[in-house]
Amino acid sequence: MKKWYDEEYEFEIEVTGFLHGDHTERYCRNGEEIGDKYFCTYGCPVNKNGYGICSKTMMMLYPIMEAVRSGGDMTKIGGDSKYTKTIVCPDGCVMFRLTAKPTGKENFHTGGFWKEP
Repeated sequence: MKKWYDEEYEFEIEVTGFLHGDHTERYCRNGEEIGDKYFCTYGCPVNKNGYGICSKTMMMLYPIMEAVRSGGDMTKIGGDSKYTKTIVCPDGCVMFRLTAKPTGKENFHTGGFWKEP
């Protein structure tokens, strides 16, 4: 892999709670624990141990992350602020808080990075 583009957003996804009790055994195959954090820019989120976020949860996160990259405001889709939103996993057991952090870099499309020099 040769990452050549500095992304305009960084994302943090933190486990904030569970909908069924106080643990995820027999519910969450990924074994999430409150306080677990995942980080990414454009690629899939990984935690400090290098483990990736649940693929079903990523299906929910990706469109929201793309909307933010396109100038979107998460309050328009029920977010707590422009850059934060609570997400419940598709299995209905783990709650996550998605936080976007602008890096100050240019947008991939409007910055013209996709064009050949």
